[in-house]
Amino acid sequence: MKLLLPQPQEAYGPYKQALIALGKANPKVVVLGADLGVSTEIDGFKAEFPDRFFNVGAAEQNEIGIAAGLAFEGDIPFVHSFGVFLTRRAYEQVCVQVAMHRANVKLVGVIPGLTSRLGPTHQAIDDLALMRTLPSMTVIDPADATEITQLVPAIAEYDGPVYVRMMRREVPVLFDPQAYKFEIGKAVQLAGGKDVLLVTTGMMLSNTLKAAKALEDQGIRASVLHSPTVKPLDSQAILDLAATCKAVVTVENHLTAGGLGSAVAELLGDQLPLPLKRVGVADTFAAPGSPEYLFERYGLDATSIVNAAVASKMVR
Repeated sequence: MKLLLPQPQEAYGPYKQALIALGKANPKVVVLGADLGVSTEIDGFKAEFPDRFFNVGAAEQNEIGIAAGLAFEGDIPFVHSFGVFLTRRAYEQVCVQVAMHRANVKLVGVIPGLTSRLGPTHQAIDDLALMRTLPSMTVIDPADATEITQLVPAIAEYDGPVYVRMMRREVPVLFDPQAYKFEIGKAVQLAGGKDVLLVTTGMMLSNTLKAAKALEDQGIRASVLHSPTVKPLDSQAILDLAATCKAVVTVENHLTAGGLGSAVAELLGDQLPLPLKRVGVADTFAAPGSPEYLFERYGLDATSIVNAAVASKMVR
């Protein structure tokens, strides 16, 4: 069964709708915001369930503490802010009050990676690394609107702390809602080839699929594995496909250090040494600008993925 639609459908904002639907289905769900209601798409939940909505102001550290307390009392708190503020500003609170106690708190970090136009203070290029290294934390980076719609109830059902990177507003629809099923900890193969394995997460799936087609045009056969869960990593899926290929390329909207690329490097280093190239933001803070400009400037576009796949005679 084909999981991808023949052509991407019209983009829309899925998270607001999914959160309202979850609120109707599960009365234990409560929502916390940090003076970013419209910007994090939780204003719809506030309108529907005002008694289950808490705006703590621009105080993410307090927001985490309140959420942990609500979780200890049996609620399922969904905590919102921009990804940089949840993971950098409130890191100690996330570690001590949530991760250490395995509190059932869902952290939703909006505007992942280079999707912010406001420069390094608002670009969450290190959030996967920060959250991945916390014991007990599950880390998810969805690729499209279908995946977002499905993961919202999935993480509510999961008992434990979760960090989700959340795209907003015009999110593309790549997966067929009737065919695709999101599962925490599971990767999905979307193309098959024996030359190079492209492992991707989040919104980089779109550019990775374009790169796979461009590689095919050059006679290079690429497998594509989408890993929406960065932790726990679907190690077996990666190892099974990597064993059939000559090299591996990881692709992420994040620093090349600490995120998906590092997770795959650790796995291959332990169990299956292969040539590996990591596509992502190099060891730098990024400039302000549109996502399209930033992706090209910092090497996250499809051309950069193609170049990584053929670089240094990795593919023979």
